Formats: sequence, structure tokens, C-alpha cells
Amino acid sequence: MTFSFSQLLEAEDARLKKYAVSSLRSQGRIHEKGTKKDNRLPFQKDRDRVMHCRAFRRLQGKTQVFVVHGEGLDHGDHFRTRLTHSIEVAQISRDLARAMGLNEDLSEAIALAHDLGHTPFGHAGQDELNELMKKYGPENGLTEENSHFEHNEQSLRIVDKLENIYPTFRGLNLSHEVREGLMKHQTSWDNAGKEITARPALEAQIVNLADEIAYNAHDIDDGLRAGILKLDSSSINEKCLADIELWQRALESVQNEYGTSLSERHLISRTVSSVISIMITDVITHSQKLLQENSIQTLEDVYAHPKPLISFSPEMLQLNANLKSYLAKEFYFSPPVQAFANEGQKTIKNLFEHYLSSGKDIIEIKDYIAGMTDDFARKEALSITN
Repeated sequence: MTFSFSQLLEAEDARLKKYAVSSLRSQGRIHEKGTKKDNRLPFQKDRDRVMHCRAFRRLQGKTQVFVVHGEGLDHGDHFRTRLTHSIEVAQISRDLARAMGLNEDLSEAIALAHDLGHTPFGHAGQDELNELMKKYGPENGLTEENSHFEHNEQSLRIVDKLENIYPTFRGLNLSHEVREGLMKHQTSWDNAGKEITARPALEAQIVNLADEIAYNAHDIDDGLRAGILKLDSSSINEKCLADIELWQRALESVQNEYGTSLSERHLISRTVSSVISIMITDVITHSQKLLQENSIQTLEDVYAHPKPLISFSPEMLQLNANLKSYLAKEFYFSPPVQAFANEGQKTIKNLFEHYLSSGKDIIEIKDYIAGMTDDFARKEALSITN
């Protein structure tokens, strides 16, 4: 038996909470005509368009924290990239959405698209491109508003303008709710240059938290794999994961289940997984509490509420802050990571200034460099110096 499109719509609407975004309540797309009709629901179609676009495929060659094939690093093939990070965020987003009676397809589509606009060389690359745009943008006739770079804005630009797969319009023609989720995506690493006062749907708020959960957990894993982070300290002055309460809670849970004689590989994999589970459980429990306390009954209630309704508990916020502080000091700003970051920033600077001196349009330069993979950027930089 197959279900008709109308049956799929009704079944989805029946199983979702009234404050979720069902396909029946979507605000639609800019271009409603000329798109293929099939039995996929709107947000399923959005997800598929993101997964099949060229910008998504390029994420496999973009740094998350480590350059994937960095010299002197063991197991380089196993470090996260922007692509694997986006997939992990999508998985956590689906888990959260399902547990809370929200639209999994919408959360997944936003999660898969949230880093499409990221530069090569991670956040260091974004910071460098932003500084170059601020420096040269006004000189080239750009307004102050356009003289910057931020990857959330670039993600929206990609799905609205830069992808070119339809004969009658530009972009991927995504639903309003997916585009809104990209425009209002915020984590501690994201700053679109303006404060968000109107909140997006809960499905988009979920992605904000899923992003933090994913990168905290996989950065622990990558940091340990690289030998930069340590499970235990060898000296009183050395900071290690044993000093981090969230890690200790996760480790205790693993040892209660498996005992204390696990190999290091199994201990790390199970404890990282436990960190994710603890944080997901906290988000679900506290967010349900917020929804009840604020009498959220409808989607309109969500949009009208001034503060996020998907959130860590106060206790988890502190545990998370302590973990992020540890990762920043011991991992993100460690000498090996900073060496790669500095190399990437130098590469972007050389490319930008070369293209600008060649008379290329500054917006085209921004789009071109932001879309590069790490390897392509290096090869391009090498070609202009030879």
C-alpha cells in the first residue's frame, strides 16, 4: 500500500505537537510553480535539495578544526570535516525533534544547510575573510552593512542566489522555515552582526543546540585522537578532561555500565557518546519545562515568545561553559591548531588581495573564496606565486 500526498500531510500533522511546524502550516516557497510534484513532503524536499547541491559536497574538503590531511598528525583521515560535522548535527537534531514531537524533516534540512556558507580553514578562515571585507569593502563602494563576512548569511546567500540548478530562477527554492532557520542560526561561535529579537520555530532552535552538542563532543574526540587533549594529567599544572565535570559524569555512566577495565579506544568512544546523551536528555527535559511554564500551545505562541524555548538547564549551561572554556584553551588555541589556522588565514589573505588587484569584483571574490575547499585554496595560492 502506498500513501497519497494528502495522506502523508495528514499523518504528519496528526503526530506533531500543535506548536510544531507541520507541512500544512508552512509559509511556502518564493517560487511555487515549476517544481516537480511527487510524494515528498516540503521539508523532505528541502533536505534533498541541500544534500544534492554542490556547496554541500564541497563541505567534505573544508576544515572543522583540523586540516584533514595535516602533516605530522596521525589518523588525519578520521578528523571531522564540515561535512561530517553537518551530518552529526542533523542526527542530533532529528533525535531532539522526534523526542519533542517536532518536525524532524525541518530540523534535518536546517542542520544539513547550516554550514554551507563556511569558508575553508574553519573559523579562522571566516575571521580572516571578514577582516578583509571590512578593510577593502568601503574602498570598493560597499556599504558598511555589506562590508563583512558571516557564514550564516553566506549559507542563506548560497541557497537563495549562488546555487544554479533551475532554468527559471536562482537558488534552491527552499521553504521559508528552512531559510529562516539559516538566517537566525546562533551558537557561541556564530554572530551575524545583529541581535535576534524574533525567535524562529522550535525546529530551528533545536539545530542551534544540536550544533553545540555535536562540536563539543566531536572536538573532544578529535583533540584526543590528535594527542592534544589528555584524559589524565601528568603534572599538577596540566589541565585534562579528568578536571571537567561533564566529562566525569559521562565517564562515571560508562564505567557503571561497562566496568573500569575498558581499553582506551572503547572508553573514549563510549564516554563521548555519553556526553552527547547527557546533553540531549538535558535539552529535552528543560525545554519541555520551558514550554509548559510559558504556556506554549501553538506555533504562534512560539514566534511571539521573546526568548529561546529550546535550551540547556542552568546547570548544564554552566557545565557546557566550563567544557567550552577548556576546549578553547587546550585545543582551539593550542600551538598545532593555531599553526593550521595561521596558514589558512595567510592563504585567504593572499588570494583575496591577488584577485582584488586583478580587478575582480569584491563580492565575487568573497563568494569565490568562501566556496573553496582547503586543498583548492592552497593550490590556487600556490599558482599565483609561481
